[in-house]
Amino acid sequence: MSTSKDDVIRYVAANSNKPLRIRELAKGLNIPESEYRAFRRLVKDLLTDGTLVRLRGSRVGQPGRLSLKVGRLSMTRQGSGFFMPEDGTEEVYIAPDETFTAFDGDTVVVRMKPGHRGKSPEGAVVKVLKRNHTTIVGTFRKRKYFMTVEPDDPKIGRAIYVHSTGDLPVRDGQKAVVALSEWRNPNVNPEGKIVEVLGYPDEPGVDILSTIRKFGLPTEFPPEVSAEAESIRLDVGSNVLAGRLDLRDMTTFTIDPDDAKDHDDAVSIEQIGAGQYRLGVHIADVSHYVTEGSALDREARERGTSVYLVDRVLPMLPESLSNDICSLKGGVDRLTYSCIMDVSDTGRVANAKITASVIRSSGRLTYNEVQEFFDSGVPSPRLKKLADSLTVMRKLAEILRNARFAKGSIDFDLPEPRVVLDKSGDVMDISPRLRKESHRLIEEFMLLANKTVAEQITRLGLPTLYRVHEPPDKDKLESYREFVKGFGHDLKITDPPKPIQLARFLKKIEGSPEEEVLNEFLLRSLKKACYQPENVGHFGLAFSHYLHFTSPIRRYPDLFVHRLLKEIKNGQYPGSRLLNIKRLLTRVGEHSSQRERLAEEAERETVKIKQAVYLSRHVGDVFDGVVSGIVSFGFFVRLTKFSAEGMVRLSTLDDDYYVIDDRRFSVTGSHTGKRYSLGERIFVQIVSVDLDNYQTNLRVIGDESPPKNKLRRRISETARIKKRRR
Repeated sequence: MSTSKDDVIRYVAANSNKPLRIRELAKGLNIPESEYRAFRRLVKDLLTDGTLVRLRGSRVGQPGRLSLKVGRLSMTRQGSGFFMPEDGTEEVYIAPDETFTAFDGDTVVVRMKPGHRGKSPEGAVVKVLKRNHTTIVGTFRKRKYFMTVEPDDPKIGRAIYVHSTGDLPVRDGQKAVVALSEWRNPNVNPEGKIVEVLGYPDEPGVDILSTIRKFGLPTEFPPEVSAEAESIRLDVGSNVLAGRLDLRDMTTFTIDPDDAKDHDDAVSIEQIGAGQYRLGVHIADVSHYVTEGSALDREARERGTSVYLVDRVLPMLPESLSNDICSLKGGVDRLTYSCIMDVSDTGRVANAKITASVIRSSGRLTYNEVQEFFDSGVPSPRLKKLADSLTVMRKLAEILRNARFAKGSIDFDLPEPRVVLDKSGDVMDISPRLRKESHRLIEEFMLLANKTVAEQITRLGLPTLYRVHEPPDKDKLESYREFVKGFGHDLKITDPPKPIQLARFLKKIEGSPEEEVLNEFLLRSLKKACYQPENVGHFGLAFSHYLHFTSPIRRYPDLFVHRLLKEIKNGQYPGSRLLNIKRLLTRVGEHSSQRERLAEEAERETVKIKQAVYLSRHVGDVFDGVVSGIVSFGFFVRLTKFSAEGMVRLSTLDDDYYVIDDRRFSVTGSHTGKRYSLGERIFVQIVSVDLDNYQTNLRVIGDESPPKNKLRRRISETARIKKRRR
């Protein structure tokens, strides 16, 4: 059929005053009867992706011409939603009774409403184009006359009716996965079919497995992908090494966490003159083994990223590649892609070479042992041969860090929890994760390599997949400026804002009681970084050019950038690549950004689950914390020891009637004047922990030093299960 989608769109646009049926469209476009069925399929594709919308009487039209918009819906726990149109226009508020049959994350069609009642324009969902998830995880409930699954996700406010459980033996109170049936009528609850029974919530592993199923994360590779991975052999023969830069005699090494198995970056250093350094960043050449269009490549693109949950890793690539063939193990030859940079003592890269290479890593170091050397100045026997290189690297990393901060790079050092589990998945300990100098050293080198590769591709005038971070919205920054005023600070911001202004402000508040809260609120005010072919720079890093090059084992954009680098010949891509590169970059960028956000949500949720389980053993104990957020019914406190949040409800403050100020900076007693303010350190007692919703309830015990907590016997998962069964 010669008629294209663009032909159909142009014709519909030209006849926007009179929406047409598909048969009328075919007649207007002179579609012969022999091609009508193919034409109908083409129009249905346009309806499915939201380019066209179906109207009354089976007519079709363009969304924009009919006050309709296509985009993604984000739901709140209260049942309302916020709709982000694909055309980039402003966010739209959707009232709870206007969400139709949409769930959180669905791609929907929204009809815009005239006028504004609030700050945002308003609309109503009229059609669901694509479900974000086709399965839902929840608790199975067997009633007298019907069965339901109550969703775990608080953003799904409707129970799912279940007509039959089939052959699956599911019991009341167990976690289950339900596949949704088509839901067209918002006046009745959605329906579905049980497809998997996960077990009781307090059985070992069920909590994390529920999260995996909730986010639709893959735990196994398809048979064809596993078979393809197993068929790949390590390839470092002379025919492969021809044309590669041979760096096997150079001292290179990896620095990773103690338990790391996938080593995708190694570093090297030479001092080539007074104040002159030659830094090498050598990255596993995954693209040599994972070819474009292969089963491995399709699966890696779909996954987008490795997912690091609290108790496991869901890798982007099978372990035979990620932990073996591509991993830069010590003492063996490995194919790499190297970025070798000559760096001055001001942090400027004077010359760079980016090329396919081969290395033989001199050793696998850990962050902890490198940090011990930095702290003591005495290398362990394992580090003795690498001590000089590490000393030079330490000096260069400091130069790079100072240069980056001087240009306005923003450094958020927010507390992150480190969760230690035993073999059964039970929580042994939770403590703040320390970001050591050894971590920062590798961070600086990876940032510089990513920046240098981006600059070189841009200099050639070639399209690529950038990692961008757009400047914050003016309104959000203005709100943040008003927010910091409540703490007595004055934040001066120009229009457009400059990163250096925010960086200087963060430096100014360093060490203050409110530092953590102000850092976190600023982070919320900034946009999220993403992948796209349009280079708008990276605001947070204060880089005009940036991409991801250094982690192709665990991030698809890095693998894709490697592939593009290899295709450059005489400063150009081949003609076949140039024909479709823009559309391909857009698709890869959008999908990778979406998968990254999903992975982050899942990772955070699994940490939250284990935090709640651990805190449930400390009911009655007292800890210090920081007031981290204020809502209409109370305030959140982040427990310093665990980097976990709990809620102090106003109803528990029985010494006065407390009022929340308009800007939600503080809670103040009407008679006593006693105040609890954001950023304030207080002592709280753990009153209860809701293990169904993983929420911790706290009460304030006063400003005096807390009593010592009693030693508590560690309760095993098995004991808790038996207790709950009784």
